[in-house]
Amino acid sequence: MLIGMVAGETSGDMLGAGLMQAIRQRYPHARFAGVGGPLMLAQGFESITPMERLSVMGFVEPLGRLPELLRLKRDLVRLFVTERAAVFIGIDSPGFNLRLEQNLHDAGIKTVHYVSPSVWAWGKGRIKKIARAVDLMLALFPFESDIYQQHGIAVHCVGHSLADRIAPGQDQTLIRQQSRDALQLPASLPVLCLMPGSRKDEVQRLGPVFIAAALLCLQHRPDLRFVIPCANERRREQIDSMLEQALQQKTTARHAFTVSDGRSHEAMQASDMVLLASGTATLEALLLKRPMVVCYRLSALTWALAKRLVKVPFISLPNLLAGRELVPELLQDQVTPATVSAEVLAWLGDPARQENLYEAFETIHQSIRLDADQQAASAVCRLIAEDA
Repeated sequence: MLIGMVAGETSGDMLGAGLMQAIRQRYPHARFAGVGGPLMLAQGFESITPMERLSVMGFVEPLGRLPELLRLKRDLVRLFVTERAAVFIGIDSPGFNLRLEQNLHDAGIKTVHYVSPSVWAWGKGRIKKIARAVDLMLALFPFESDIYQQHGIAVHCVGHSLADRIAPGQDQTLIRQQSRDALQLPASLPVLCLMPGSRKDEVQRLGPVFIAAALLCLQHRPDLRFVIPCANERRREQIDSMLEQALQQKTTARHAFTVSDGRSHEAMQASDMVLLASGTATLEALLLKRPMVVCYRLSALTWALAKRLVKVPFISLPNLLAGRELVPELLQDQVTPATVSAEVLAWLGDPARQENLYEAFETIHQSIRLDADQQAASAVCRLIAEDA
């Protein structure tokens, strides 16, 4: 039995790998193919192209790669239709996956979309497209289900697998110390984790600002240390180049920066605070109970379009899940070294403010800890059984 899957980002790769394991408990001989990352590949997934080829962000940016993306979609449709996949599961990446799901649905293949697109943020026009393309929506968060139920779309809230893997109520002091030992970071100095994203364009826009902000922070807090986890080898090369350029005139500051290959989870655990791009990493920081400053920066044209379409007051998951501002968000032109460093220093200098976050983060953690891999697998397998 072939199960088709397409994941376009690191977070989707993690969800896909967990889902594969849970489905195999029910269908031990299932074969999985499509597009996936290293975690899915380690589970025996057959990827017809590197996952990073789908990691394109924004409205305008994908246009430059449109011929390649169209070829990939055509190849995937041919694969899944020819081999009559039992089901197709598009994991996030809605710009690509919803179009693919429409083609497969029209060809009579059951389709699942895992991770609700932000229809509640971008207006409701997209919901009609989803209704035509998707047999089952797997939502991560409880507040997302209502809009699908209102439009008669089958939806199942599964929670988030990160919330399952990170146990609530842990001794954060002990975890921080163990992670610092593992990353060879100083035990007693304040550490800020810098996470400008996993995509090339995202890192290009945020990386230099984060490094410049770190250097400004260092002027006020010479004891500060910084850890930068890199999503892959290409991002490592990109970050190393940015650091080299930024430190040309400030070589004495080099000792304050540690760059790691991967290990983002440990880097966040080791830190006192996280400066990061908006995305799944903000949820991970919340689950690890780390204060954060969230930044969101797009190309000028994409931002101009986004401002007209966005219908919600927040863009970061902690604030969306809380329904109020728990953590600061800096958007587009606000993302400057001076503004970012001021926010970071304000939080580092206010332990009481940090402590107040803990209870709110813990409440959210419990609300989305629902055994996501098993919930998602059960829903997918029910769909397969119904079709059979």
